[in-house]
Amino acid sequence: MASAVVHYTAAAATDRGRKRSSNEDAFAISVEHGIFLVCDGMGGAAAGEIASRMAVEEMLRLLANRDPAKPLAQAAGEAVRAANEAIFSRSQRNARLRGMGTTLVGLLVEDGRALVINIGDSRCYRLRNRILEQLSVDHSLVDELVRAGRMTPADALHSPLRNFITRALGTEREVTPDIFAFEAEPGDLFLLCSDGLTRELPDPLIESLLGADSPLDELSARLVSAANTAGGNDNITCLLVRAA
Repeated sequence: MASAVVHYTAAAATDRGRKRSSNEDAFAISVEHGIFLVCDGMGGAAAGEIASRMAVEEMLRLLANRDPAKPLAQAAGEAVRAANEAIFSRSQRNARLRGMGTTLVGLLVEDGRALVINIGDSRCYRLRNRILEQLSVDHSLVDELVRAGRMTPADALHSPLRNFITRALGTEREVTPDIFAFEAEPGDLFLLCSDGLTRELPDPLIESLLGADSPLDELSARLVSAANTAGGNDNITCLLVRAA
């Protein structure tokens, strides 16, 4: 059965926050090709910034030029493997970049068909009928402990282990992304964000802010401002995609 025709608009805002000297987040938007990406880099010196920029550029290039006959999930997996290899290889050639990596969260759309790609703890949410739902699964130590029943969600919020992610793009020779497929509906609002947003703002507040009847650029700027007001301890990136 053919998927319904759905049209998309998008906007994003990013900020280095109140405590960091540079912004190691990166994002990409291609409404034409249905590609929306957010990456949060990690590594010493400028390595995190390099890793996140390489990830969005490589993913955007490969997915925008993908074979249209190839299933979207297959193309996404191949793009992730290529981006991972590019980042990992560069880190191995340059001692200053050794160990650099990045999270990746992406939304890929073809009419009503949609995929979420996820590596690390950057997130994808969907607001549908004013109810916020997290579509991605965090690859972090505390979230794995919560899912295993060894830590409560309340304890996870304040755990010193919060910074440990268990999967990243570019830190190892191979990485496996989570890929979630679903149908988008007119009225859906998707949020892709780095953890600089979600560590400062609880989900109910994000849900409330996204429920405002405002243009996407205003909504994304409002989210970033709220995260800065709440502490701004990390880089903050918010990318919004609306289906109509």
